[in-house]
Amino acid sequence: MKGDGPGSRVAAEGFGSLSHLARRFLGSLWPGGPSAAGEAWVASLLRPGELALWQLLPGPDRRHGLAVARRALEGLEALEARQPGLVPDPEARRALLAGALLHDCGKLLADLGPLGRSAVTALAVLQGRERLLEGSGAAGRGWRARAERYLRHDQLGSALLAAAGAAPWTVRWAREHHLPKDRWSLPAPLGEVLKAADDD
Repeated sequence: MKGDGPGSRVAAEGFGSLSHLARRFLGSLWPGGPSAAGEAWVASLLRPGELALWQLLPGPDRRHGLAVARRALEGLEALEARQPGLVPDPEARRALLAGALLHDCGKLLADLGPLGRSAVTALAVLQGRERLLEGSGAAGRGWRARAERYLRHDQLGSALLAAAGAAPWTVRWAREHHLPKDRWSLPAPLGEVLKAADDD
């Protein structure tokens, strides 16, 4: 999505294309999680604290995270074939895949269903994420407070992952996955693989 104002730019960076958002919404209407084989693959990758966080995610978020991680794995394998040594060791690869799986885990704290998430996203696209967050700080269980937590899911998710004992690259990607490329702390080729896998 392209726009003229800064709000449009932030919304595009923060939430992806309208077709991506429409697919995510339609997918969120089916509550089921990944297959047993998919869940077993996830369990083989995640540290205990990360896995506990994963198991709290609703089914649609787990399906999305798994799809992103599988695309990220393909992208990492292709990248490593072109640039051997870019991913320094198996733990680094595992941390990147954990970041793909759990990048949206901060949405847990928003406690919004599919319609609430869609409403907040639509407002952010129309008005700009930063504008909606101006003067924020609403506390409690009200709709505005939950909407603000949803818009800050990247920051909240990185804090959840740090508390769960996740690796630094996993924590960083949760915090940075909606930022422009020039603000990533991950090596750019690795961030590009993860971003492309998320279909934003």
